Amino acid sequence: MRTADNLPVSPVSWTSAVRIIRSAFPPIDLFEDIADPADWPLLISAEQKTNPRIMTSIGNLDLVPLERRVGGPGASWLMAPFTHVSLDRPSRFTDGSYGVLYVAQVFETALFETIYHHARFMARTAEAAGWTSQFREIALSVDAELQDLRGGARHPALDGEDYTASQALAKTLRANGADGLVYPSARHASGECAALFYPDCAADPVQGRHLDYHWDGERVDLVRDAGSGAVFRLVQTP
Repeated sequence: MRTADNLPVSPVSWTSAVRIIRSAFPPIDLFEDIADPADWPLLISAEQKTNPRIMTSIGNLDLVPLERRVGGPGASWLMAPFTHVSLDRPSRFTDGSYGVLYVAQVFETALFETIYHHARFMARTAEAAGWTSQFREIALSVDAELQDLRGGARHPALDGEDYTASQALAKTLRANGADGLVYPSARHASGECAALFYPDCAADPVQGRHLDYHWDGERVDLVRDAGSGAVFRLVQTP
């Protein structure tokens, strides 16, 4: 079994990676500004004098080291996962005390990853069948040296349901200075994903399509491109 100490490290360079997020999350003005991230504390201090609720939008900026912050057009999509965290929202590679930017190598993998989690939410809340939340596609690039869970014996961190091992692994790796992990998708056969521990491991985020997911009462069965109106039926092959 591979451990946190002997995982191989691989260079990952994806020029057309994809992240899919809920459209409910708008861009954050501070992160989109052309100002140097080093000047953000001063800008925040000045803005708070007229907008005391600005920190609700920005989140906890202290969770991102100054030297790893990114700014400029599209930076909200890279920064927000690290400044808006909660112990009520754990995921595969975090207990919710720190942020992780999850990215898929291709669109189909990102789609199947998100519909899995959306379907679990819909089932828990016993929602009626119909078109549900709108999502947005973010295209971006990844360039980082990542701990590699691909190949070899299947690591316990890749369990489809239990995140105990994956959270423990990520916590150790992050504490030891790792930038993140690259791993096979648990929701899309042959798909690959990356879990990035810092926003500067990705770049060039650009908003793509808006997507609607259809819940049939048991699963997400349809996806609609909100721009063109085209509807696609989801079929996952083993």
